Amino acid sequence: MLKEELLQDALHYGKAFVHMGQTAQYIPELKNVSKYYLGICTIDMDGNVLEAGDTNIPFTIQSISKLVSLILAIRDCGADHLFHDKVGVEPTGDPFNSIVKLETKTRPFNPFINAGAITVASCISGKDSDEKFGRFLDFIRKLCRNEEISLNTAVYESEKQTGDRNRALAYYLKASGILEGDVEECLDFYFKMCSVNVTAHDIAHMSLVLANHGVDPASGEILIEAKSAKAIRALMLTCGMYDGSGEFAMSVGFPAKSGVGGGIAVPLVNHMGIGVFGPALDSKGNSLGGIKMLEYISKRLDYSLF
Repeated sequence: MLKEELLQDALHYGKAFVHMGQTAQYIPELKNVSKYYLGICTIDMDGNVLEAGDTNIPFTIQSISKLVSLILAIRDCGADHLFHDKVGVEPTGDPFNSIVKLETKTRPFNPFINAGAITVASCISGKDSDEKFGRFLDFIRKLCRNEEISLNTAVYESEKQTGDRNRALAYYLKASGILEGDVEECLDFYFKMCSVNVTAHDIAHMSLVLANHGVDPASGEILIEAKSAKAIRALMLTCGMYDGSGEFAMSVGFPAKSGVGGGIAVPLVNHMGIGVFGPALDSKGNSLGGIKMLEYISKRLDYSLF
């Protein structure tokens, strides 16, 4: 059974590795964040919350937002169309912002690499980026049970000004007939969704909903279809930690989705949701201290799926 003492031990263990990582250097606003933040929050099916470290420090959600946009896209255009015509479900073995595979296989390999996530963003209904983002914001507030979640304007503007690689991906996808609609509108929404401020507590609640087959345990409201929640957890296990997903599956054995803001979302089916924050990243773009905390918990409690 998970206890606060174990979380504190995991936090202490994770902190020993933080100095070895660095914040996301290619986004000016993220580059300046202290890399020494580290926190972990868990919420179980009965609503019991355990926390250790920096769990209430806001950070931008970055690629964890891809979980939210994927749910909305499945709702709007259907899983069959999305996964048959727009994106695949296979890991790439390449960095998350790689363009290489698009030259040999037009359709992005999965919805969690940047090319895939930009494609998914283009499949969400809305007349422009503002309408799409409004729907995204309403939904993520429900998933996290926090009406205060909002856009970090400074990070959004920073990403928009420096996001040339994402523009290259988007225009390549447009030229290949994969991305529909206006490229700049799609990118504007994509940059906004990645720049939403959350906390480890917020991410833990989002993970809890996924762990509970799409149902918010507190309200009983179905926020995600059970079939979609299952598919998303499977994708998290195989593709959620970028090109470090295989190593993470072996060492930790949890479905997880990371972001370069330092967050990791972990749904443990029928048990709990876990939210991690640690902006010191490893070479793959994953929270270094966060992975070490999860590794510690997995080994101590024997929670690995394998």
